[in-house]
Amino acid sequence: MNKVNFEGKKIAILGFGIEGQSVADYLSGKSGSIVVLDEKKRAEFDEKLIECYESRGIEFRWGRIANLKGYDIVFRSPSILPTSKVLQEAKKTGIEISSATKLFFDLCPAEIIGVTGTKGKGTTSALIYEMLKEAGEDAYLGGNIGNSPLDFLDKLDEDSKVVLELSSFQLMDMEKSPHIGVMLMTTSEHLDYHSDVYEYISAKRNIFRFQKETDFAVVNQDYPASNESDVEGDGKVYKVSRENKVFSEGCFVIKDDLVLKINDTEKSIIKIDEVALPGKHNLENAAAASMAAVLAGVDLPTIKHVLKTFKGLPHRIEFVATIRGARFYDDSFSTTPETAIAAIEAFSDPKILILGGSGKNSDFTELAEVINNSDSIRAIIGIGDEWSRIREMIHNENIEMIEECSDMFEVVKEASLISEIGDVVLLSPACASFDMFQNYKDRGEKFKEAVFQLTN
Repeated sequence: MNKVNFEGKKIAILGFGIEGQSVADYLSGKSGSIVVLDEKKRAEFDEKLIECYESRGIEFRWGRIANLKGYDIVFRSPSILPTSKVLQEAKKTGIEISSATKLFFDLCPAEIIGVTGTKGKGTTSALIYEMLKEAGEDAYLGGNIGNSPLDFLDKLDEDSKVVLELSSFQLMDMEKSPHIGVMLMTTSEHLDYHSDVYEYISAKRNIFRFQKETDFAVVNQDYPASNESDVEGDGKVYKVSRENKVFSEGCFVIKDDLVLKINDTEKSIIKIDEVALPGKHNLENAAAASMAAVLAGVDLPTIKHVLKTFKGLPHRIEFVATIRGARFYDDSFSTTPETAIAAIEAFSDPKILILGGSGKNSDFTELAEVINNSDSIRAIIGIGDEWSRIREMIHNENIEMIEECSDMFEVVKEASLISEIGDVVLLSPACASFDMFQNYKDRGEKFKEAVFQLTN
């Protein structure tokens, strides 16, 4: 792909989501023609938004995408697999297949710090960004966290630093890796999208696969899929852990300290009880972010300050309010059994859980085992399509099961009625949200709205 000149090129953008709009914005006026193809109906989008793009000469075609003949470059959205039949057939005819992420990597003049993993990548990316900003760097945050990096591409120079949260969808067809790559806890996820777990993990490993000897790889050694990814690429490897000491170089939790080990020298960064983020799992994120920030040139006092003050992103074990002595937490971002386990283990207090949602082909065996062995879970409010499958695996007779709540207000009201002083009411569904809500954000916002209604 020509990195500068798109003039005369016929460009197709598959999907009119955040990334599709960002590509259209960036290429508007730079290309001979731009056509947006989306399988949805026009009526499903904001008409004023579409008219705004049409006024800039961008065409729209709605409905099934049969073929891509006649285009020079096709930009796929993350939701469209690069292995899909229509893209594979286009590639055979010599059509360039790209994406917003690939385009950004081609054009970005700044160092890129990329973060991926099954969970924790949003929090870790935000931590690194805050550490860079606190250090006075010209830093930017984008990617899967919600804003396309193309939106700030023109602001960057060689001294800037970019932090990108990267999903498997974005990484799957990448042919470049970031200067600093971070791979967090990686288990199994999105098996409704990927053909199998091997394809999913392989996509994640593209974050290291194209690194050079001058690059850096930060790997969580506590999970086999991420730990074994250090064989990919030529970047220098640093390990992070919350369970064991790192024997080479890296960052780890030992006793009461988060420790940095460089050149056989160990230094305490912070006492773990000073870290503002709740939950043991966030110590993994703190270790990974600290390691990446050190490699990016941030000093330890700055890192410590951010770890003491950063309280997390919305919908990630976010404290909402207290109702009659019970604390309500929004962990709607928890869409896998692993993240629900982490949230459960973040609190030793008596708990009322809100579990369930739409299916992602998840295995709930380990989650059920944690619940069955728990002596701190008082009740579970089951919601959504997947609740019945989870329910069949729970055999802890000490847990009260509450079902058939019709909406989030009813769920929260029921939780408030059975809660006692000192309880934690925890929305950590372990499932996607699409059966009852637009997305995890909508689910979390409705949870918070319901809590606030009861506090008034």
